[in-house]
Amino acid sequence: MNIEATLRSVAQAVEAAELMSGREVRECWVGVAGANVEGINSRGVVAVTGKGREITQADVDRVLEAARAVVIPMDREILHVVPQTYIVDDQKGIRNPLDMIGVRLEAEVHIITGSVTTAQNLVRCVNRAGFKAEALILQSLAAAKAVLSQDERELGCLLLDLGGGTTDALVYSEGAPYYTNVVPAGGIQVTNDLSIMLNIPLDAAEKIKLQSGCCYLPLVDPEETVIVPGVGGRPPQEVSRQRIASIIQPRMEEIFGIARDRVEQMGYSRHVKGGVVLTGGGALMPGAAELATSVFDLPARVGSPYTVGGLVEEYRSPLYSTAVGLVLAGAERTAPRTPEARPAADRKGPGLAGRILDWVRKEFF
Repeated sequence: MNIEATLRSVAQAVEAAELMSGREVRECWVGVAGANVEGINSRGVVAVTGKGREITQADVDRVLEAARAVVIPMDREILHVVPQTYIVDDQKGIRNPLDMIGVRLEAEVHIITGSVTTAQNLVRCVNRAGFKAEALILQSLAAAKAVLSQDERELGCLLLDLGGGTTDALVYSEGAPYYTNVVPAGGIQVTNDLSIMLNIPLDAAEKIKLQSGCCYLPLVDPEETVIVPGVGGRPPQEVSRQRIASIIQPRMEEIFGIARDRVEQMGYSRHVKGGVVLTGGGALMPGAAELATSVFDLPARVGSPYTVGGLVEEYRSPLYSTAVGLVLAGAERTAPRTPEARPAADRKGPGLAGRILDWVRKEFF
């Protein structure tokens, strides 16, 4: 909404990271979210062309390229193409088809698209702050990398990233994402409700939400009270904590309810066998997991980043799930491929002709 404010935030965040790590930052991995993000499922089919009908990396690349050939509006761009499963000659459920023998290779993928202008504005902010944007990564995918266990991915779960302005929903099943959606409501709506109902400024409402907020009434002590600051010379007043919770709970119920209805409407609720995982700053509010359990009628937990080398206790919090996930995603993409990870043809090294060609290049060019 504000290029200059975002630019300052980027610069401050990177400066703090540089001071803490003792390293100079040149490139950034940028998280993208918001109501402009959409996910669709697609399928691609190709004929296997490898020697002896052996599936090579080139075949896998071609089938993924065929799967991403979907019609999208001119104002949108593809952010991710995430493979879900491969099918080799009607044999389903294959995770990695490399080196298998087959005639036809199919791939089912989850394609995530975003607004071109939103992406350009984000990249522009990072560039103007003096850094290069290596890639845009969907924030809920990054958060999932940081907080979901392998069992939850396989069994199927719903990840809800409760942010300030939006709530990102992501359904995982059989180890891959199947549904992506964004609820255009988050923590700021809760703060607005408190501000209006208690007749106090937004900053005071935010402070009360963080210090005394609870989104599940049964957890609140009826005798507990909160001091609400006065405005315009009015004296501060005492309000019961139950009153605060009675303002917060309906809004949080609405956010969870919208996410539940959208997942059910698309027919993905049957995939959510491993429960609901809440992350993001909104997940820190007391009662969030209990309220989610009540709304979804499924077990719910608050997800924090798993232990990563060098991550101090302060940052093992749902608040930093997306940031930790972006670091993990960036590290994964920039890590050099090990010999085991490369196709068999690459591991053998160049043949005699290849070595002669290399020698000629070095000697004469």
